[in-house]
Amino acid sequence: MIRAVLFDLDGTIADTAPDLAGALNRLLLEEGREPQPYAAIRPLASHGARGILELGFGLTPADAEFSPLLARFLDHYQNQVCQDTVLFDGISELITQINARGLAWGIITNKPMRFTDPLVQRLPFPIAPKTCVSGDTVGIPKPAPEPMLYAAAELGIDPAHCLYVGDAERDIEAGRNVGMTTVLANYGYIRASDQPQSWGADILIEHPLELLQYLPPLQ
Repeated sequence: MIRAVLFDLDGTIADTAPDLAGALNRLLLEEGREPQPYAAIRPLASHGARGILELGFGLTPADAEFSPLLARFLDHYQNQVCQDTVLFDGISELITQINARGLAWGIITNKPMRFTDPLVQRLPFPIAPKTCVSGDTVGIPKPAPEPMLYAAAELGIDPAHCLYVGDAERDIEAGRNVGMTTVLANYGYIRASDQPQSWGADILIEHPLELLQYLPPLQ
């Protein structure tokens, strides 16, 4: 029996790509480079600053220029962490329905706390999450099992009674690692080169409200 629904953040609950794209393009302009088109940046929004900077500058963490640019990119993003970010269509209603069914809900993200906490505070959730685990909450990010187990423990619910919804392969891997039922948010930040059909998710949804059919009915 499902007793809790846990979500990834970027690309699953919130459309954060506009603010991540804005941070990259401000940095590119500072460096005298042409901005990147939003369509190129959006699929990378679930894959962290490394992928975004590689797109913008052709750099990897092995390059000496990477770390200074990363620090500046993150500062830009922090300054606009919820400027254009919105909840995906249907998320507010989904959370309301989760609550009406007597289920808990929460967030497990690889986003560092310095961004997660202010973003979650500013997003218009109808009910606040019962747990919110960031990429640095337990010292190791997904797909390691520790963040998943930490969230389940905070809720007092066995992982086997949790759904985990995410839009990246590591989300599905993380959920499977601890015995959660995994849901692929196929509306999220999935690159053309990704092969989500091979990730092994238990459920695939094209819109958040499709999740309702997999939850216990209203009492």
